[in-house]
Parts: sequence; C-alpha cells; structure tokens
Amino acid sequence: MLCSIAIIFLSQFQFPDNLLKHSTRVVTALRNTLQSTEVGLFVMADTAYGSCCIDEVGASHINADCVIHYGHTCFSPTTTLPAFCVFGKASICIADCVESMSKYALTNSKPIMVLFGLEYAHSMQRIKEALLESSMSCRFDPKSEVHFADVPSSIMFPSKDIKKINVLQEPVSDCNGASGTMYSIGGLTWKLPEGQSMDDYLVFWIGHDDSAFANVVLTFNACEIVRYDANENRMVTDLFQHRRILKRRYYLVERAKDANIVGILVGTLGVAGYLHIINQMMELITGAGKKAYTLVMGRPNPAKLANFPECDVFLYVSCAQTALLDSKEYLAPVITPFEAMIAFNRGSQWTGAYVMEFRDLINLPQMEVGNQEEEEARFSFLKGGYVEDFENQGSFYFLFLASMLATE
Repeated sequence: MLCSIAIIFLSQFQFPDNLLKHSTRVVTALRNTLQSTEVGLFVMADTAYGSCCIDEVGASHINADCVIHYGHTCFSPTTTLPAFCVFGKASICIADCVESMSKYALTNSKPIMVLFGLEYAHSMQRIKEALLESSMSCRFDPKSEVHFADVPSSIMFPSKDIKKINVLQEPVSDCNGASGTMYSIGGLTWKLPEGQSMDDYLVFWIGHDDSAFANVVLTFNACEIVRYDANENRMVTDLFQHRRILKRRYYLVERAKDANIVGILVGTLGVAGYLHIINQMMELITGAGKKAYTLVMGRPNPAKLANFPECDVFLYVSCAQTALLDSKEYLAPVITPFEAMIAFNRGSQWTGAYVMEFRDLINLPQMEVGNQEEEEARFSFLKGGYVEDFENQGSFYFLFLASMLATE
C-alpha cells in the first residue's frame, strides 16, 4: 500500500496525447534505474489546459516535488514547481539544411538569425560545424553572417516574482562591458549588439509549422522569415497565411472596442504572473466603462462559451503558443491581453508590433483611463458612426467552473 512506503520525493511525468503510449516504457525504465522506493513516479494522462504548459494543477493532486515534461513545450515559467523538459530528438538531414542555409545567406544582404523548434536543439552544434566546413568553398563568413539562438537550459525554476520573469527583449551587459539586447522566446535566447534590432536580421526557422513558429512569425512580423521543413527537406518562403492572421486580429480589436461585457477566460493556472495579468485586465476593462466576468472552464470551445451569450467578447489569458484561438465558430470573438490593451485604452493605436507573451505586458506603463476623454463619442469602424461607451458600469467578479456545462 502507498501509505506503508516512506516516499520522500514525488515526480510527475507529463506526456502529450501523441506520446502517452510511450509513458509506461519510460516510467518502467526509470524505476529499474532508480531501484528506490523513496521516489514516487506518476504519469499525468491529461492536462486541464494546453499540453505545452507545465500542469502544476495536476501535479498538485499528488503534492509532486517536480514535473518532468515530455514533448513540445512553450517554456512558460512556472509558479510553484520546478520542471525538467525533455524535448525529444527529431531527425533532420544536416547536409541539406546547411546547403539551404548557405544558399539563403549568399542571396541576401542582411545577416541571418537561426531559430528552431526545441526538438531540433540536439542537432544545432552539428549544423554549426557543417556550416563552418561548407563556408570554405563559399564567399561568406558564417561567424559574421549566420547567428544561432541557444537553449540555455532544459530546467525551469518557479518564478514567484513577476519582475524577475524573462521578457521578449531586455537590455544586458556582459563581463567585458559590452551592452546589447537579450531576446527570449519559447525557450530560445540570443543577444544582439547595441544599436541592432531584429529588423536588421533575416529569420531562418528550422522546424515544423506549429504554434512555436506562429509565435515567432507574429512577434517578428517586420522581419523576412523563411522556414526549413526538416520532414520534407525543403524551404518554405510563402507565409501568406501567417501574415493574414494579423489582419484578422486587427478586425477582432475593432470588434472588441464595441463590446459592453467582456468575459476573461483563464487559460492557465500555472504560468507565472497569470493572476497579475488577470487583475490588470480587470482594471483595464472596468476603467473603460465595461463590465467584466472571470471564467474558469479549462480548455475553451464553442459549446462552453455559448453558455455566456451576454458576453460580447472574450479575453483569453494563456501562454503565448495557445493564446490565438480561431474564434470563427464562436458566438463572440476571443482576443488576447495585448489586443485588449489596444481595444480598451482610449486613443491607443496599433503600430504593427504584436506581443504574444502576456508577461511582456505586465510592466508596461498603463494609459490613463476614465478621464474626460471618455465623455466624448468614439467612432466605430464596424457600426459606421459615433458611439458612446457605457460609463462606470463597475466590475462583476464572476468565477464560474464551467467544465460541467460542456465536455472537452
């Protein structure tokens, strides 16, 4: 019986659905290696939200000391538990990838920044070495024209202080006094010298057309981006569908401006800073003279959200790689915290930049809301005329566990 064993360390294994079939073999191998009854190993068969995030809620059911996450991960910082990520090792043709990268470098005047899916992190060193060898017969210096992002660590530690959470870009200085900007996205980090930005680089992505790639495309939408498909050994340069997403998101922002009631969907209970951004969004919404509800229902779907027809728009607080919901089948549009800041801050304009990580919004200076400008009518592009926002509607803190209303 479990109660008769003195377990002093509990480890939770988190597998996505496509890797769950391998969980028994992994746990069996680890138990045979550990040969200890003082370490408890548990497998998490399902997650309440996205499988790319560390499920601290599921791990808390057994009071786990840590989580070992397998497969694709967004690398969002945790709140209470340390986590170790096993990315996996996807196969890739090194020679073909280097050849494509070399041709791309020769036909462009800008330097190249190589980003990649974490499942290809194991191949980056060999790609660097092969690229250096191939440069002997080419007319470019890979050290100055091709730069690679790094994966600092596969271990994540809890981040209770939101001010210490890594953001997309942060000024840094090394031991030699050289200053620059450190970028961090999806577990990848790289440094650019002072005076340079990502607009000065061409982005070469190695990996699948997945949520991690979409995060990169939208975040660095001003950069030219190409993708190397390692499964088909070919270059993909047509990113029209991803660019089109920005037009769709701008339309949703205009829809949100006309909303009177906003439902805040809690899409994570573990990513560090989620409570802070929820409170920040609540203040933003009520300050704009609109009503706000807070809804906790696990993974949202059209059936669940249909139970709240009074909501004109939903605001989804989740990790960067699950933040964009295709809400075409929903009764009301679903927007992100960044889009909410544009929609509900009177006078704000979209410059074209796009922020996926909500933690990049936490420390941004807030615009003044509820001032005398709100007495003026606002022009609605969708209604084709001037409208007046509701004044001082107040906030409605409505915490609803809607998982019983509709199945996943």
